Amino acid sequence: MKIIGVGFQKTGTSTLRDALTILGYKVGDTKFKLLFPILKGNYYRVLKELNRYDAVEDNPWCMIYKEIDQLVPGCKFILTIRDEESWYKSASRHIGDLRVPMHEWIYGRGKGLPKDDKENSIRVYKKHNDEVIEYFKYRQRDLLILDFTKNDGWEKLCVFLGKSIPTVPFPHANKSAYQLEKKPNFFRKMNVLKKKIKYGLQIWSLDIRKMW
Repeated sequence: MKIIGVGFQKTGTSTLRDALTILGYKVGDTKFKLLFPILKGNYYRVLKELNRYDAVEDNPWCMIYKEIDQLVPGCKFILTIRDEESWYKSASRHIGDLRVPMHEWIYGRGKGLPKDDKENSIRVYKKHNDEVIEYFKYRQRDLLILDFTKNDGWEKLCVFLGKSIPTVPFPHANKSAYQLEKKPNFFRKMNVLKKKIKYGLQIWSLDIRKMW
């Protein structure tokens, strides 16, 4: 059995990762390198990566839950959610000005920076959550919905997974208020520049190959 986190980033995916780790699962998270195989329909490559873990969360896993469900029967799916306004603020600050192929795929070509198009970003977020819930409408034992802002924690998660509740407190990754970033030094600026060039070339490559 694999556990698939199907919630968008900044909905508590890091908290879910930490909780599953405490429960003894090996958890994988964001895998930008899987976007090309996904767009090519190469799910052999995707499943090879999935098989390295007991559970996965964040991108691109949340976007390919239907394919995983068909290819790997018996999985459990966890949808992490939060209020759309607070999600949008967090996602906008997290992604910032760094345009990456994964977000261009999720939010739409040319719309990969949530801060530049609030209406589109929230629409994509809501549509995803609605589609997940609809997909599992008649399979409620396979889907758990968690809202960590409403104190969901060990009880709901452990009942769903058939696990005993740990004696340690439920983790809350990134719960503290968003801290102001440090002033960018030379090395940090160079790192950001490298990423912009790298991802820019990847987006260009996808454009010319018409893979979107």
